[in-house]
Amino acid sequence: MISFCCNYHRTKIKMNQTHYFHVKIIFIHYMIFCFWASRTRPQKLCSVGMTINMLEIRHLKTLTALREHGSLVAAANDLCLTPSAISHQLKELDHWYGVEVVNRRSRPVTFSNVGQRLLKLADDVLPQIQITQTDITRIVHGQTGRIIFSSECHSCFDWLMPLLNQYRHLYPDVDLDFASGFEANPHELLQNAEFDLLITADPIALKGIEYFPIFEYESRLVLSNTHPLVRAERITVQELAEETLITYPVDKHRLDIMAKLFIPANIQPKQIRTTDLTQMLIQLVASGRGIAALPDWVVNEYEQKGWVTSRRLDCVSASGLRRTLYAGYRTEEKEKSYFEGFLKQLEKFSQKRNPYYSA
Repeated sequence: MISFCCNYHRTKIKMNQTHYFHVKIIFIHYMIFCFWASRTRPQKLCSVGMTINMLEIRHLKTLTALREHGSLVAAANDLCLTPSAISHQLKELDHWYGVEVVNRRSRPVTFSNVGQRLLKLADDVLPQIQITQTDITRIVHGQTGRIIFSSECHSCFDWLMPLLNQYRHLYPDVDLDFASGFEANPHELLQNAEFDLLITADPIALKGIEYFPIFEYESRLVLSNTHPLVRAERITVQELAEETLITYPVDKHRLDIMAKLFIPANIQPKQIRTTDLTQMLIQLVASGRGIAALPDWVVNEYEQKGWVTSRRLDCVSASGLRRTLYAGYRTEEKEKSYFEGFLKQLEKFSQKRNPYYSA
């Protein structure tokens, strides 16, 4: 899909793409004509009352079929023509070039020097025509375009990247791109077509925007293996406020632990330290530099390695701090086949995902 601000722009780009392939086909025809004109005797190009004839794609297809099958009858069957129609095309070529292009008396048929040169032209041109026709079909049926992603979830790329790699195999002609940085108002930017799909845990009702629930996750407290809270029977928000919170450099309202724990309790952590890298964040926690709260799919990987220990944030609720990730998109995008294909992949991924920690 191509990201635009209005239907006019989308239509304009689609027309430009189609126009490009039309021009490409016209150029190929022009190449064929130039070759024919350079080989045709001047008196056959034009005369009073005479129509200028032209080498056509059908002639090239006929010659390649004859080379492949070796006889008029077999070539005619392959092209869904009659042998007499094949014979008529060959007579046209013989007349235009003034020489016999194909020796029809030999078994299999053989080609003169002119015929060999036309076969070389066919080998160059016909594959390009097939590629162009395939490209145009993909455009018409919504198999090509561009999807621009944005995410409010810093660690979502851990599961999103494998999903995108699978999608590329199904839709190789769709460009996948990412909006740079983390925006302050991503939902409005989505509505204004600055990008096409937003990963978020905070859906906002906006005109023309739909949200697909991808999966529910648990945001877990991450501690060093020797931290005293590892063995605490119950952890309170007041105890957490005495710690340095290590997190990503995003607005605090977009952090689960801030939005659902500290801010509602009107309490701030003693200090907030940020890093862009998940591995650096884990190393800082493992070294006792502070605590963190991360989604279960991130925590599970490093807890399995024995680097850190996680605890349920039952000071938020008995089931912990649970959120749902959504994919937000403009309703009109579903009309594009390749965009709908990505949503179906998200749905399959959602159905297969298992929780990392039991409720």
